Amino acid sequence: MSIIRDVTNKCLKYLQKDEIIIFLGARQAGKTTILKQIKDILEKKGGISYFLDLEDPDYLELLNKSPKSLFEIFNINTARRNYVLIDEIQYLKNPSNFLKYFYDEYKGKIKIIASGSSAFYIDRKFKDSLAGRKKIFNVWTLSFREFLRFKNEEELLRKNFKEISLQEKEKIVLYYNEYLIYGGYPRVVLSPLEEKKDILREITYSYIKKDIYESDIRQEETFYKLLKILSHQIGNLVNSSELSNTLGCSKTAIDHYLYVLQKSFIISLITPFFTNIRKELTKMPKVYFNDLGLRNFLIDDIKTFKTRIDKGQLLENAVFRQLIENYEKDEIKFWRTIQNNEINFIIKENLAFEVKSDVKNFKESAYKSFLKFYPQINLNIVSFETDFKMGRFPIIEVWKL
Repeated sequence: MSIIRDVTNKCLKYLQKDEIIIFLGARQAGKTTILKQIKDILEKKGGISYFLDLEDPDYLELLNKSPKSLFEIFNINTARRNYVLIDEIQYLKNPSNFLKYFYDEYKGKIKIIASGSSAFYIDRKFKDSLAGRKKIFNVWTLSFREFLRFKNEEELLRKNFKEISLQEKEKIVLYYNEYLIYGGYPRVVLSPLEEKKDILREITYSYIKKDIYESDIRQEETFYKLLKILSHQIGNLVNSSELSNTLGCSKTAIDHYLYVLQKSFIISLITPFFTNIRKELTKMPKVYFNDLGLRNFLIDDIKTFKTRIDKGQLLENAVFRQLIENYEKDEIKFWRTIQNNEINFIIKENLAFEVKSDVKNFKESAYKSFLKFYPQINLNIVSFETDFKMGRFPIIEVWKL
């Protein structure tokens, strides 16, 4: 059996419930593997399961004619509980109708577990929200802990990272250096060092090209230029009007491209934190990449962390990538004033993280106004290594988040 993903374990408690399970994530993030892992788990427990890949045009044509065509593909006995695992469900003309039909007509007899390569297609094609009928799991590329599992470091994973030996810390730092540069696409993690860049190239140009085509974007060159610009601007504000002037296209087009990039799980935009929600909704977001390997390939820089000129940006994006494993994206915000005072991340209005590639550059005076207005929010400093001690603010190594 393949290496079990955390999201696979998270979904297990929902297998006996009636809701449709849908896995959404970037292409090559591991969704097909997750479906096959669930199939293996079900069969080991005596469950009856069927796997269907809708990239097969014959199956797709049949199911587009009618949801009932599933019974032509598989000999399903509805006198017992069956699990049907469907890969790339977004290719159906009307996936929501298909899912709704089986939920309403065969609840308790046929449970659908599906994957989709982009929330964009789900938004566009789902005529029905399926409220109360579905459970969605986002599939990111590997978290750092999953990365360690893929490196066969189970013993290290069982350790409390706050209570490890110097030797164990050195090993973690070495692994995190690799994770910072090459990211967490499963194929990239498992490949030899000399092949990683080529695989990232394939993912960037082959699989993102599919997203571009299927989202009806015809200005492919402009889209890639935007992606390149964003890769150089991680942690910065995204100004759609400025980008439209730079790229010579409409602001509407830029907004659409940003929407597709988010829904394809390539980037995330996070909004500013204000106590006034109306203000919050009118301010510019900041951009981060959901996989650092993809971002580093786009800027053509796979040098080691210590030799890079973008250490601060890279570390800030790494912290964001750690945070989305533990919090919903909408719970992660940033704080910034007109005077450009800034805190990198605010979580749930009670926790703050300021990222420093060199903690000696932290000056408490720069955060005086934040500490004054939000004394209830606990401020933490995040860095790569923390041999330096910093007064009253905790310093957390990024891989401990």
